[in-house]
Amino acid sequence: MANAPLLLVDGSSYLYRAFHALPPLSTSKGQPTGAVRGVISMLKRLIADYPDSQVVVIFDAKGKTFRDDIYPEYKANRPPMPDDLRLQIEPLHQIIRAMGLPLVVIEGVEADDVIGTLAQQADQLGEKCIISTGDKDMAQLVNDNVSLVNTMDNTVMDIPGVEKKFGIPPRYIIDYLALMGDKVDNIPGVPGVGEKTALALIQGLGGIDEIYSNLEKIKDLSFRGAKNMAAKMLENKEQAYLSYRLATIKTDVDIHRQSELLQAQEADNETLLKQFTELEFKSWALEMQQTSPAIEAEQIPTEYSCILEQATFDAWIKQLSACEAFAIDTETTSLNYMQAKIVGVSFAIEPGKAAYVPCGHDYLGAPNQLALDYVLNALKPILENPEIIKIGQNLKYDAEVLLNYGVKLKGKLYDTMLESYTFNAIGNRHDMDTLAATHLGIKTTHFEDVAGKGAKQLSFNQVDIQQAAPYAAEDADITLRLHHKLWPQLEQKAGPKTVFESIEMPLLPVLITIERNGAMID
Repeated sequence: MANAPLLLVDGSSYLYRAFHALPPLSTSKGQPTGAVRGVISMLKRLIADYPDSQVVVIFDAKGKTFRDDIYPEYKANRPPMPDDLRLQIEPLHQIIRAMGLPLVVIEGVEADDVIGTLAQQADQLGEKCIISTGDKDMAQLVNDNVSLVNTMDNTVMDIPGVEKKFGIPPRYIIDYLALMGDKVDNIPGVPGVGEKTALALIQGLGGIDEIYSNLEKIKDLSFRGAKNMAAKMLENKEQAYLSYRLATIKTDVDIHRQSELLQAQEADNETLLKQFTELEFKSWALEMQQTSPAIEAEQIPTEYSCILEQATFDAWIKQLSACEAFAIDTETTSLNYMQAKIVGVSFAIEPGKAAYVPCGHDYLGAPNQLALDYVLNALKPILENPEIIKIGQNLKYDAEVLLNYGVKLKGKLYDTMLESYTFNAIGNRHDMDTLAATHLGIKTTHFEDVAGKGAKQLSFNQVDIQQAAPYAAEDADITLRLHHKLWPQLEQKAGPKTVFESIEMPLLPVLITIERNGAMID
């Protein structure tokens, strides 16, 4: 950490570059987001590349600076900030602060001046400093301890890098900018002096002071118009030195290297998740979900049963027939619902208590199981009873598999996957394992834990019942618990609740019909 370079980020430079470089991204509500995404991507990359560095992000302040006092026409040609960019500044600042990064904005000076001051202070302390920018003006700050990095094209510029790019060492960059001027910042420069002429003057004579001390030698330099250049230089001497002052980055801003303003803070993950979700940065929102501290696990004792006897099964059928709602899950031989064969069925009536009825495990030495026809015939009146609520995770799959056996789910249906999606579409993934970890603090048993992985993975009918039963019963139990957790939250949000009840769940049988019918092909 002590040897890691100080990393100074030119936020204003990257804000404009990201805005113009990326397509006009926006949320579904029309909030522009391209510049925010570009700058945050850059910051994430820098942090990954320099994990031990102190990072400070600097932006221009609103209003005029001391350069406007020197030259009222400074930056006068710049158009006003586009509205789509202006709308992105505040959310960008909020995200940077929530990341725990110091964000510095000082009135009366530009971001360049704050960066120049901090870079010089680091240099005086013998510290390495890296300036992350796309601004060519910053090349004047490069020395043995200070270098530039452009994260957008992954280029690093030290002293040899500046000489290679500009043809002159860093100490002459100000002279170079002053001579040829800058249309973007409206620095006047010397009329008739462009990039090649400025370079020829500096390479032949040195900086502005040396040039004005040796005007008579200009005619001997080998560039077009050299004979008349001395007169132009003399005529515009005042303008040349004015341009030099305007192009010079200030290095004595009232800010100190060790001030509290520059110290990193703990990241505010709650705010980050909120911002990433609102701006619809799905991958970052998911990343926050996966890295956020796990919630305290529900402390519910579990009692999972494996039903191999008819009497035990009949007792469960009585409970299911009398209950108001229960969770159901099918275990099958395939993810393809049209080819899948039912291996077993699990259900849960109350949290922590669930049962699995195996009826299709056919590995060598498998115990006797209840016949599938008997199990489904007993369950059919319950599953088709319109008065009993059925709950599932990705219920469409189970409904289609049951249809293959002539059983049609009826009554009010709840799908925990759709409950999660409707409540917060981009907050996280909506598979059972993710939902259990996110909402219940529970690490579930994965399919690979009981069936193996890769080429040696077993189909569920080949999984030992002693392993299959707790896995399958857990599926039903977790589904029921997720419904108890998600539905009360969804009920508090009128819009999403309406979407769930009026669109998502009514669409389920429509999609099932479409998928089973297929599409005609000419």
